[in-house]
Amino acid sequence: MSMFVNAAEDGSYSLNSTGIAAVIVLIVLLLVITGFFKDHDKKVAEKAYEKGRKSVFSVRQLTFSAIGTALAFVLSYVKIFHMPWGGSVTLCSMLFVALIGNWYGLKIGLISGFVYGCLQFLQGGGSYILDPLQAGLDYFFAFTALGLSGAFKNLKKGSLPVGYTVAIIARGALHSIGGYLYWMDYMPDNFPSSLASVYPILYNYAYILAEGVITLIVISLPPVRKALIKIKELATQ
Repeated sequence: MSMFVNAAEDGSYSLNSTGIAAVIVLIVLLLVITGFFKDHDKKVAEKAYEKGRKSVFSVRQLTFSAIGTALAFVLSYVKIFHMPWGGSVTLCSMLFVALIGNWYGLKIGLISGFVYGCLQFLQGGGSYILDPLQAGLDYFFAFTALGLSGAFKNLKKGSLPVGYTVAIIARGALHSIGGYLYWMDYMPDNFPSSLASVYPILYNYAYILAEGVITLIVISLPPVRKALIKIKELATQ
């Protein structure tokens, strides 16, 4: 297909090693840019204040949001295990979108989630589009919901685990709605017939909540918790 992606027989696409390396290089470049623009945010804010307007993203916010989105995108292809009914548990990929909302609030969180949804759509959704609403529910709306973590940014305690939990539940709900509207005929043969009426819910939440539990355990570990606090301080200073 190209030097960055591989095309599967079913018409879907996936990043190859060159594509993953390119994203990693992008992350490194963004980190370097953050260093160069350490003092630029203040100057931009002063100029915006003088002109009576305020940009949605500062340079620092744009850089860290891009890093978080890029990490989420790369890690979404690192599969820990596959669920028996379909869907895969990834290496905490949803966390890195939820972190953006936790750092910068609801507006920037939702924008970053939407960008992440666009990346997922471009990477794997082009061959599975039935109509615009299905594309929205499966990609644009569902992944944008990960930015809902930003609604809990100002909680005094537990803002990240609470925001992350709400965000992934919202993502699962939108996927499930899409499942009822479009994917009931694709129920796998090994799915219990007695549970057919809740197939979209069980299918989507099986892998989303499994990854969610793993992620919540990981971020509760003292070294990880301390590292996330340091990163948040760097992202928001």
